[in-house]
Amino acid sequence: MFHLSRATGATALICAAVMALLTGCDEGPNAGLDSLDSSETESNLFTGTQKIEVNGKSVNVSCTGNPVEDKPAIMLLLGFGDGLEAMGDLQKSLSAHNRVCSYDRLGEGASDQPDAPQDFASNGQILTAVLDKAMGEHPVVLAGHSMGGLLAARYAPDHQDRVVGLVLLDATGPTAIADTLALLPEGDIGPAAAVREQMIAMREGANPEQLRVQDGEVRAAGDIPVQVVQHGRQDLAAIPQYGPDLERIWAEGQRKWLALSSRSTLVTATRSGHYIYRDEPDLAIQAIERVTTQAAEEM
Repeated sequence: MFHLSRATGATALICAAVMALLTGCDEGPNAGLDSLDSSETESNLFTGTQKIEVNGKSVNVSCTGNPVEDKPAIMLLLGFGDGLEAMGDLQKSLSAHNRVCSYDRLGEGASDQPDAPQDFASNGQILTAVLDKAMGEHPVVLAGHSMGGLLAARYAPDHQDRVVGLVLLDATGPTAIADTLALLPEGDIGPAAAVREQMIAMREGANPEQLRVQDGEVRAAGDIPVQVVQHGRQDLAAIPQYGPDLERIWAEGQRKWLALSSRSTLVTATRSGHYIYRDEPDLAIQAIERVTTQAAEEM
């Protein structure tokens, strides 16, 4: 939820409930993805964890499972602050019947630090290079959480030849920064002020990835299956005065993503906070499997 920091006392209790929204920053222990030695499969796609070079930078990539004929592969995209281990259990479960990969974006996990500010275009260039190495010519379903969901949704419209499905797990909304700043007044104090500062930091690239997050309209990604999964537990309500409106803004952002495709559907994870794939892992798996199956039927 909204990433709040430097909190004490009662404010810390609020922060514990809402800190991950938008950024996806996970300060708890990572779910374990076992360290695997890299090896080459018969299709020349590596299995395990491997560093690949993209524009002179080392990017840490993990792939499990074998390619399935006439079925797209799955790329998992994580939120801010999460290393690829965070989705480790989800990746293991999905890889029983799918080729599944994930990677640390520059500035995260075991990947190199960026030398300059990043934007959606430079982020997309790295994702393309990772897909080339990890998936070959296989079409892909992108499944992104939080900021990873926003990045997936921005990438797909420009890569309709490759992206055949999308799953957005409580993705950051397309106009989350402007909507939040319009709600929270400048000069306010307390948790709401920390949320406002976080939005400004995202816009200016004050994050480990140096990624300058920009609001924008939703562009169509083709007539592909899209599953939008939103959290149902109202953790943001803990923020005094503004909590209900922050929940409303977040829910509106989820509905905006439905414009990605005429085949978009919205599901609410009723028992989940922001980390849906941990709170209701079966629901996350079912959503990704459903979109992958739907996309496979059209290949």
